[in-house]
Amino acid sequence: MATLRRGHCSSPVKRAYTRKSKYRRKNYIRAVPTNKVIRYDMGEKTKQFSYKVELQVKEPIQIRHNALESCRQIINRNLIRHIGQDYYLKLNVYPHQVIRENKMLTGAGADRMQTGMQRAFGTPTGVAARLRKKQTVFSVKVEKDNVNHAKAALKKATPRMPGTFSINIVEIKK
Repeated sequence: MATLRRGHCSSPVKRAYTRKSKYRRKNYIRAVPTNKVIRYDMGEKTKQFSYKVELQVKEPIQIRHNALESCRQIINRNLIRHIGQDYYLKLNVYPHQVIRENKMLTGAGADRMQTGMQRAFGTPTGVAARLRKKQTVFSVKVEKDNVNHAKAALKKATPRMPGTFSINIVEIKK
C-alpha cells in the first residue's frame, strides 16, 4: 500500500541536491513526479479590486504539492459559497523541488531486499515549493465588503499545511 509520509518529514528547508545531468545515464533523478496543482489563478482575473488579503509564511519551509492543491480547493470552495464569483484567488508559489525517499523495509527477510544506507539517494515521491520567510503563498483580491470572508477562507486552509502563517490585509491604491 503506497502511503504519503507526514508533512513535517519534508518541511524543513535543507540544501537542495538533485543530480540532473545533460547525459541521461548520469542522472540520479530519472523523472520528476507530476504536479498535482491544477490551477494557479481563479475568479475574476480582469476586474480591479480594492483590497488584497495575503497568506504569508512565518518561517522558511517546504510545502508539498498535494497540500497546496488541498488548500486551493478549500479556499476556492469557501469563497464561492460566501462571495460568489466576485474575487480573484492566486497561488503565488510553484512546487519545483523534488522530494526523495529511501524506503526502508522491516520484518523477516528485509536484510536481503535492500541496501540500507549504501547508495541511499532515494526515489522521487513528489515535488514541493520552497518558501522564504514572509513569502506570500495565497493572495485573494476582493472588495471591502468581502474582506472578512476572504480572511476566514484563508484561515480554514492553514491547518492543511505545515508551519505557521499570518494573514495580512493590504489596500490596493488605484
